[in-house]
Amino acid sequence: MSEVIWGLGTSHVPSIGAAMDRDLTADPKWSPLFDGYAPAREWLAERTPDVAILVYNDHANGVDLDIVPTFAIGTAEQYRVADEGYGRRAVPDVTGDPDLSCHLLEHLVDDGFDLTVFSELDVDHGFTVPLSVWTPDPGDAWPCPVVPIMVNVIRYPQPSAARCYALGQAIGRALASYEGARTVGILGTGGMSHQLAGARAGFVNPEFDRMFLDAIADDPQRLTALHRDEYIRLAGSEGIELIMWLVMRGAMNARVRTVHTAYHVPASNTAAGLALLDNRSAP
Repeated sequence: MSEVIWGLGTSHVPSIGAAMDRDLTADPKWSPLFDGYAPAREWLAERTPDVAILVYNDHANGVDLDIVPTFAIGTAEQYRVADEGYGRRAVPDVTGDPDLSCHLLEHLVDDGFDLTVFSELDVDHGFTVPLSVWTPDPGDAWPCPVVPIMVNVIRYPQPSAARCYALGQAIGRALASYEGARTVGILGTGGMSHQLAGARAGFVNPEFDRMFLDAIADDPQRLTALHRDEYIRLAGSEGIELIMWLVMRGAMNARVRTVHTAYHVPASNTAAGLALLDNRSAP
C-alpha cells in the first residue's frame, strides 16, 4: 500500500511564480512571503515522496472554458507548462505517473466519482506555482512524478466543500490499495481570500483565512459544513478555491500534525497562505 506522508496547502497566485522567475524573492515587497515559506521548504527537502498528487484548477489555459469538468484527472506521461499569454514559465515540464493515475481513476469511479480524463494536458500557474513553492530550484526536473487532479472552482455550481473532502477520502482509500509507490505527497492549492472583479475587487478577509489555516488541520469538518455561498461571502469569489485544500485534507488521516503555517497579505491582490501537515506522526 502507498502512504500519504505529507499534505501541503498553498496559494497559487501567479505573481508568486513571476517574483521567483524574476529573482525578486529578496525584494522588501516579497521577502516576507518567501521568508514564510522557508521552514516548510527545508522540511519538505528531506522528505521527497515517490510520487505527488496535486489538486488544482485550470484558468482557461489548459482547458477551454466551454468544457469545465467538476472533477478531472490527468493520465499522461508528461504535462507541458502552459503559455498563459506572456510566454511559458522557465520551469520544467511535469513528469506524470500514468500507472497511479489509472489506479486512482478506476477506484474513484467505483467509489462514485465520475472523473473526466485528460490524456493530454497543459498545466498553468495553478499547477506550477505550488510546485515552485515546494521546490524553488528544481533544475531540470521536479522532485518526483506528479498526478494532476483538477477541480472546477470557476463556473457555478462548483462542487461543495463536503464533496471535495469526500473525494480526498476516496483518494486515500485508493492509495491504500496501490502497490506502485511507497510514499505519496499531496498538495491542495488555491486561495486564500481574494476577489479579482466586481464591487468587492480587492476583498481580503484575514480573520477567515486564519480560521481556515487552523481548521484545515484540526477541524476540517467545520470547513466542509460551509456552503459555497458562504465561501464566496467570507473569502471572495475566487476564495472558493480553498475547497481544493479539502481534497488534500480528506486523503490524510483524521489526526495530523501541523509542521508549519504561513500567511501574508497582500501577494498581488490576494491573501496568500501555506499549511504543511505531517501525516505520519499523528498521535
